[in-house]
Amino acid sequence: MPTNENRLNRINEELKKEISNIISFELKNPDATGLISVTKVKVTPDLKYAKVYVSILNAKSDEKTMEALKKSAGFIRSLIAKTVNLRITPELVFEKDDSLEYGMKIDSILKDLKKQ
Repeated sequence: MPTNENRLNRINEELKKEISNIISFELKNPDATGLISVTKVKVTPDLKYAKVYVSILNAKSDEKTMEALKKSAGFIRSLIAKTVNLRITPELVFEKDDSLEYGMKIDSILKDLKKQ
């Protein structure tokens, strides 16, 4: 069923865009600090859950920011329900995406190797 996969990909992209907007402009949680960017959203085929991968830069505390996002999941979900036209609005599960930090670490290792 490739059409269902296409639909899930479209939903993933739409949720990614909406959650990014909400975190940037609507979220007023003082514990959510730094630059929070949504890197990927993966919704389950039954649309009950959506795993939201976020990368956090320049935060006072990554743990506090992740905790704030998890606490705000219900608020973010309610705003998504108003803007994204889905029968079921998925429950949001926030995960920290370390791929940016991992990439920067590998980058610096490669630069060090070049210097030698």
